[in-house]
Amino acid sequence: MQRRHPWVFESAIARGGADSGETVRVESHDGAFLAWAAFSPISKIRARAWSFVETQRIDAAFLASVCERAVRARGLFDLQSDGVRLVHGEADGLPGLIVDRYGDTLVAQFLSAGVERWKDVIADALLKATGLAKLYERSDASGREREGLKPVTGWLRGEGATEMTIREHDWKLSLDIATGHKTGFYLDQRDSRQRFAELAKHRRFRRVLNCFCYTGGFTVAALAGLKAADALDGAELVSVDSSQPALNFARANIALNGFGGEGSGVKTEFLDANVNTVLREFIDQGRTFDAIVLDPPKFAPTAAHAERAARAYKDINRLALKILEPGGVLLTFSCSGGISADLFHKIVASAGLDANVDGYISERLGAAPDHPMTIEFPEGEYLKGLVVVRKPA
Repeated sequence: MQRRHPWVFESAIARGGADSGETVRVESHDGAFLAWAAFSPISKIRARAWSFVETQRIDAAFLASVCERAVRARGLFDLQSDGVRLVHGEADGLPGLIVDRYGDTLVAQFLSAGVERWKDVIADALLKATGLAKLYERSDASGREREGLKPVTGWLRGEGATEMTIREHDWKLSLDIATGHKTGFYLDQRDSRQRFAELAKHRRFRRVLNCFCYTGGFTVAALAGLKAADALDGAELVSVDSSQPALNFARANIALNGFGGEGSGVKTEFLDANVNTVLREFIDQGRTFDAIVLDPPKFAPTAAHAERAARAYKDINRLALKILEPGGVLLTFSCSGGISADLFHKIVASAGLDANVDGYISERLGAAPDHPMTIEFPEGEYLKGLVVVRKPA
């Protein structure tokens, strides 16, 4: 904490304790003040810092000011959507709190003992800062278990429909905040979807494969790019996911944006299947693509899972590279905090070696700016992406 890092691990504590979520004074071995922090008696992260200012009082007024500052900070970025992350945990001084805005509705995840203890205060502060009246709680992520907290979902303030539609760049996307992944959608990939649309417009992709497609965001982006290039006619887009409800949303999102259907000239295919199985089948069939997206779920939540996750990432990238046309484009991602950007690069390189495929890494991608990584908290860089262009034959 002398470097203003917000975490204190169990192994670093010599003595002291408190109730779950209680604010504690953190001191160095010689008694010098380090931080005010929320205590968690069960988590390996025993304390999460609220403030590094000794005179700071941790109360409702303090939390309200931090919430207001986080919301105001989003005005610093050009966010082309009405779906926005307003609070990104430690990066915004609210450790363990995630808050996304979808139109007129907030969705929050209280994932640590500290924010759980202050839940009502924080909920009221968020609504005041945004001028909204509805807040839905999605505190059902696995991180709550590590804090000794039970999952909680439902309306915390107000009520209404949980299915909604947001605008993102030049398209629309539907989602369900009650049943969707995370808070309902992957807002962190907003800019990467826009980049894929730009690539589709420039490269005029004919065959696109979107793996782990969820509700079809990258598929919609590709279609939007092809439309802008007047290159929809004859294009084929395949979207793969192991969740039928997600695929239903993907189909709906294609229709919502006016793509597909009779006479459109574009073919869209949705496969409810395991991605690894599908990739192997395409290899056997000799089926190839000139654009592939790999956006898998989190394989390594912590560094302890990195070795197993590395094998999984390597396998899907190896298979994808085998069916990528020479000159084709692969967008490949890892959202695992336990996989560093350097390690992910090495995994993809190893996959290319095994596939006997070489490529140019033309770009590195990351989370949209409303999911910030700060100078003092590099662990915030959880999403890593590479744009790989396969070398021509």
